Amino acid sequence: TLTREKYFDGLAVIRSQDNYVVQWADPAEDEDNAKPLGSAAATVPPEFQRPSDGIKISAIESRDAYADIVGFVDGFPVGSDGEHAWLTHCYGMVGVARGNALDSGNGTSLYVITGHAPRQLDRNITLVGRVISGIENLTTLPRGSGEMGFYETNDEATPIISVRLGTDIAEEDRTKIEIMQTDSAEFVDYVKSRTFRTEEWFVEPTGRIEICNINPPTREID
Repeated sequence: TLTREKYFDGLAVIRSQDNYVVQWADPAEDEDNAKPLGSAAATVPPEFQRPSDGIKISAIESRDAYADIVGFVDGFPVGSDGEHAWLTHCYGMVGVARGNALDSGNGTSLYVITGHAPRQLDRNITLVGRVISGIENLTTLPRGSGEMGFYETNDEATPIISVRLGTDIAEEDRTKIEIMQTDSAEFVDYVKSRTFRTEEWFVEPTGRIEICNINPPTREID
């Protein structure tokens, strides 16, 4: 709803914290001057995890510290305890910032993981997507000088010109990207190749891998 109603147009990237996240939101500090939400809800029930029934996880072998089972669903990294499943905070994942109230993450402030995977955030914040192209435009932003990497002045912030859903962009103007299917035999082979490194350079291949060490291959097509 926020994107379709062009809520993010004219807002800004307000935070770039080294080895952690880049975050964007309404830079207005005074709630009276905040941009109206339109028809979007002011509060939204949290979606930190969901029952794992009906979810087919393409599991990988990993001694994960945060989940009994880890793997992929439709290209997304997932953890599970056998009863519930949740998205994991790997590099490039997009989440919904919130305050202490569980329903305070209404989507008006989003962040992207730009550092080492902060898996302690799993099941504490709603994840909604992942960056598959162009993350270098976020990771190279100047680090914020304020606490937790927030920019202290509006001049430091990077303005957002527009945000659109891909389906709202004319087909000829869309960036076309292919992503390896994570439920395919090819992906199983890819994971094995990343787990058991046989290249000449490796002296002691570990034979182990973590969920956030695996990024499903993508390629841009004409």
